[in-house]
Amino acid sequence: MSLDKEQMVTLYRNLIRSDQAAKMMYRRMMQGKLIGFYHPAEGAIAPGVGACSFLHQDDNLAPHHRGHGIQHMMSKGIDIKTYLAEHTGKDTGCCKGRSAFHFSFPEHKVYMMSGFIGYNFAPVLGWGWAAKQRKQGQVVMNCSGDGSYGQGRAHESMLMAMNWKLPIIYFCENNGMAIHSSAAEMHPTEDISSLAQGYGMPAVIVDGQDVFAIAEVVEAAVERARADKGPTFVEAKTLRFAEHDIGTPDLRGWEERSDEEREEMRQREPVTLATTRVLDEGILNQDEIDQIIADAETEIAGIEKFADESDIARPPEAELLADVFAP
Repeated sequence: MSLDKEQMVTLYRNLIRSDQAAKMMYRRMMQGKLIGFYHPAEGAIAPGVGACSFLHQDDNLAPHHRGHGIQHMMSKGIDIKTYLAEHTGKDTGCCKGRSAFHFSFPEHKVYMMSGFIGYNFAPVLGWGWAAKQRKQGQVVMNCSGDGSYGQGRAHESMLMAMNWKLPIIYFCENNGMAIHSSAAEMHPTEDISSLAQGYGMPAVIVDGQDVFAIAEVVEAAVERARADKGPTFVEAKTLRFAEHDIGTPDLRGWEERSDEEREEMRQREPVTLATTRVLDEGILNQDEIDQIIADAETEIAGIEKFADESDIARPPEAELLADVFAP
């Protein structure tokens, strides 16, 4: 599928918004203004933007943990101010300030996040089954890293999704690293998408630094799913510029990743690549780009203001125990 000008502008705007959000989250974590962990998205924001910018409100989404799914959720149309409030321990948070970096936006079909690697493969199977029964054209976007495909539930999920022809997109954001372990050491083949062959599932590999290329292949997979033709595996080859999470050494195995490796990766920074293309093709001019950046900065400032001015969550004991179902 080819993108029209309006779609390319939407993708570029969401990429800039996501970039500004990622920078804000990194800064706040370094300032001690977030609770819990933060897994920086620098270098890896394009997959979430490309995968989620054209999803419908009614489509289910399981965001990736990289960048805490902010680029995925913002691109789907979710106002993340309550998520930042959650990450700040405020009572206006999406989970009332009790979950740190976990999120829940059920009205947008984003139901959960877990610290368990590959947690999402089981629930997306259920969402896909429900979507197929409803016959309303819903799809399920399942975003996960290369490391999660070592989990047994991933294979169980793909097997049943293919057997039942469920409308699920298995979207692998392959940055080649699972904390400190390289994908080359953890998988017998270079392409994680080769796993789909065992289930007869169509698969495609795309440049995970190119937001436009990602959107094109994802739109084709979504169209296939909406037509009741079953799941597709999309592998976005992306990059992780920084450490797994802030404060963790940036290691590959026992060795620190070199400055040369980091510099080489940064030559393929997604915002730079996208900016070059929209200028070269006349999609946007520099004044329009400057305005998009200014608008994104204003949006992020408003999100921060909301979180900072909200009250700290101090739920009473009765409220804390209201959702506890076992002693």
